[in-house]
Amino acid sequence: MSEPTPGTTPTTPASPQAAAPAPAAPPAGVEPPSRWHQALREIATGNAIISVLAVVLALLVGAIMIAFTDERVQAASGYFFARPGDTFVAIWESVSGAYVAFFQGSIYNFRRPEFAAGIRPLTETLTFATPLVAAGLGVGLAFRVGMFNIGGRGQMLLASAAAGWVAFSFDLPMGLHMVVALIAGLIAGALWAGIAGLLKARTGAHEVIVTIMLNYVALYLVTWMLRTPGLLQAPGSNNPKTPPMKDTAVFFDLLGPQYNLHFGFILSIAAVFLVWWILERSSLGFQFRAVGENPNAARVAGINVKSMYVYAMLISGALVGLAGVNQVLGTVTTGFSSGIDAGIGFDAITVALLGRSSPFGILLAGILFGAFKAGGFSMQAAEGVPIDIVLVVQSLIVLFIAAPPLVRAIFRLPAPGSAPKRPRPIVTKEVEAK
Repeated sequence: MSEPTPGTTPTTPASPQAAAPAPAAPPAGVEPPSRWHQALREIATGNAIISVLAVVLALLVGAIMIAFTDERVQAASGYFFARPGDTFVAIWESVSGAYVAFFQGSIYNFRRPEFAAGIRPLTETLTFATPLVAAGLGVGLAFRVGMFNIGGRGQMLLASAAAGWVAFSFDLPMGLHMVVALIAGLIAGALWAGIAGLLKARTGAHEVIVTIMLNYVALYLVTWMLRTPGLLQAPGSNNPKTPPMKDTAVFFDLLGPQYNLHFGFILSIAAVFLVWWILERSSLGFQFRAVGENPNAARVAGINVKSMYVYAMLISGALVGLAGVNQVLGTVTTGFSSGIDAGIGFDAITVALLGRSSPFGILLAGILFGAFKAGGFSMQAAEGVPIDIVLVVQSLIVLFIAAPPLVRAIFRLPAPGSAPKRPRPIVTKEVEAK
C-alpha cells in the first residue's frame, strides 16, 4: 500500500450507508407538528381557500350595500342615538330577508307546498350554470396553457349562428339533426378561436388583442347576417332575428316540460370530465401544462410550443362554442338575435378565475354564478334589492381573487411556502441546573 504524500489526506472508499445523509433528528424536547396541524396548514396556504374566502368577503360587502340601500335602515338610522336597537333590527331584517330570498330563488323555495315546485329554483340555477360551465372550461383550459382567451363573445356568436342555421334550415331525423347542429356549432367556435392561436403561433400576435378584436368582427358579422334575408333573418320579417329552431334539433328536457333544464347540462358535465382527462391523463394535457409553466423549457424538452398554442385555442373555442350551442338549442329556441351571448363570454373569465382553471373548480364556480343569476331576480322581486348589487358582488369576487395577499391579510392566513413556527424546546430542571 502506498503512503499518502505530504499535504494530502488518505481517502477510503465510501460505503452506500456512509454516502447517504442521515436523517436530521428533531431537536431535543421539541414535539413534531401533528398530522392535523399539517393538514390545516396546507388548507390555509392553498388556493382553494382563497376562492372560498373571496366569495365570503364579497357576500359580506354585499350585505353592507343591501343594508345601506334599504329604506327601513335609512329611516331607523335617523334616530339611531335614541333607539339604536331599531337600526340593528332593521339591518338584520334587510340582509337576512335578501339572502333568504336569494336562497329561495336559487336553491329551494320553502313557500311552495310541493317538492316538485320547491326544487324548481335549483333547476333554474343549473340552467343558468350550463353555458357558464362550458365557456369557463374553454377559458380555463387556455389559462393552463398560458393564454388568455378573451374572445368568448365572438366564439359564442359564431357557434350560435352555425348551430342555429343548421337547426332551422335543414330537415333531418330527430337525434341526427341535433347532433349535426351541435357539431356545426363546435366547429365554428373552434375555428374562430383558432384564428387567434394561429396568429400567435405564426406571427407572435398577442391573443388578448386578437380575441378582443375578433369579438367585434363576430358581432358585426352576425348582425349583418341577421339583417340579410336568406342568411339568418327569419323569412318575411324585418327584425334582426332568426326563425325558431325545429323540434328535431332542440335539446330535450331532462326533468319534463315544467322545468327549463335541458340536455345541454349533461353535455357541460361531460365536458368537465373530458377536460379533466385531457389535462391530467393525456400526453397532450402534459404538453399543455408544460407550455403553460414555462414555454422556453418546454421548447428545449422537444415540445412544439406553436402547435400547442393552436391546439389549445381550437379546443378552447370548441368549449366556448358549446355554450353558444346550449343557448340556441336549449335555452332560446324560439329564435335569437345578436344578444344571444348574454354576457356569458365575459362571465366565463370570472368563472375560470374563481375555479382556479380546474375543471371541477370551474363546475362549482359556474353553479355559484348560476345561483347569482337565478337568485338575483328573486332578491329584486321579493325584497326590492337592486340587481346591480349582485353584479357588484361578482366583481368583488374577481377583485379578491386577483389579490390573494389582501385576503390572507384580512383572515391572517399564512403565506404559501412559509415555514411553520417551531415550538420552543421544553427546558427541564436538569438543563437549568447545568
